[in-house]
Amino acid sequence: MEMIKRITDNDILGSAPEWIESISRYGARGVLVDDMLNVAMMHMSKTNLYKLPGGGINEGESTKDAFLREVKEETGCEAEIIHELGYIEEHKNKNDFMQFSYCFIAKVRQGISKTMLSDSELQLGMTVEWMTLDKALEVMEHSMSNCNDYSTKFMILRDKIILEKAVGLLPVKRTNRRGNRR
Repeated sequence: MEMIKRITDNDILGSAPEWIESISRYGARGVLVDDMLNVAMMHMSKTNLYKLPGGGINEGESTKDAFLREVKEETGCEAEIIHELGYIEEHKNKNDFMQFSYCFIAKVRQGISKTMLSDSELQLGMTVEWMTLDKALEVMEHSMSNCNDYSTKFMILRDKIILEKAVGLLPVKRTNRRGNRR
């Protein structure tokens, strides 16, 4: 798997980039699309910010299985991975924390069932919202400019980078001058 990006304090605070050698947490995350190429975005109503589905990898779990489990827990959808995007490193020097995230694109295989959110996700008021790729990019940009929390900025920038990479790989729906899809 190829590296997509190393995110450092330089990207968040403008300070000199520094690398953390040991990995604190492994994660699996990415873009989930339906048949109409709508994207599942996780809205955190408490902060009015958006993120992509994903989370930590359990011991003994493969990266792909972790991503599909997280998709099921957070969106209620059964999915299949259609593309490996690569990985992102987040070097949070202020927290002495490095997260290594494996990134994927998945497609919904089976309809929506009940979500299984963690207590912290429930406290954030997390819900899934389906939107077009353009709208997803727009809400990520809005989240980036409205976030003031150091760690959350890393998460939003990471997810924005993942979404932008995925958009370049997904087929584009074109509209004609009247706004109709063709």
